[in-house]
Amino acid sequence: MADNPFDTEVQKIDLNSRLIVGLERIAEVFRVLLWEHAKELGLSPIQIQLLIFVNSHEAELCTVSHLAREFNMTKPTISDAVKVLVAKDLIKKVSGPGDGRSYAVDLSKSGRRMIKQIQGFTTPLERSMDGFKKSEKESLYKTLTNLIFQLHKNEIISVQRTCFGCKFYEKKQKGHYCHFIDAGLKDHEIRLDCGDFIKKEL
Repeated sequence: MADNPFDTEVQKIDLNSRLIVGLERIAEVFRVLLWEHAKELGLSPIQIQLLIFVNSHEAELCTVSHLAREFNMTKPTISDAVKVLVAKDLIKKVSGPGDGRSYAVDLSKSGRRMIKQIQGFTTPLERSMDGFKKSEKESLYKTLTNLIFQLHKNEIISVQRTCFGCKFYEKKQKGHYCHFIDAGLKDHEIRLDCGDFIKKEL
């Protein structure tokens, strides 16, 4: 394990260091693209991420508590972002089960219009991937899914809804199998964020 993966001398001899630097550059791409959209729309990057997440996930995943775990942030930080989005009429609170103090959030009509402006923020990245062969993208995806699951197992990522941690998933000798859809899966068909995910009990 390298002491400093960002040391250019270390990178000459250590592949893990070069991979870490590469992943850091990709993370920088997302930061830049999010900030560009944030400035244009008068929102912060986390507010944009919340709108995207709420737009594509069920209500039980859209509570302040879950959103804090999802984005590895404190509840007060998420709560403040939610307050701003409510004030901007981009999301609305939806009563949750229980004593009435808990709530989920959903997009308002204005929020759904805003999503149409936000969703293209990854277009430059998608265009950059267009030149890769399908086999290259499939190989990269296989590595990413395994890395993300390992990060979750090591408790660096607190929330994951990937096949590897799902009760419906089974590792077969010939590959992967999903008992929910009763079908085999290829490496590039493994889901990173599945709507049918149920956590596997250890």
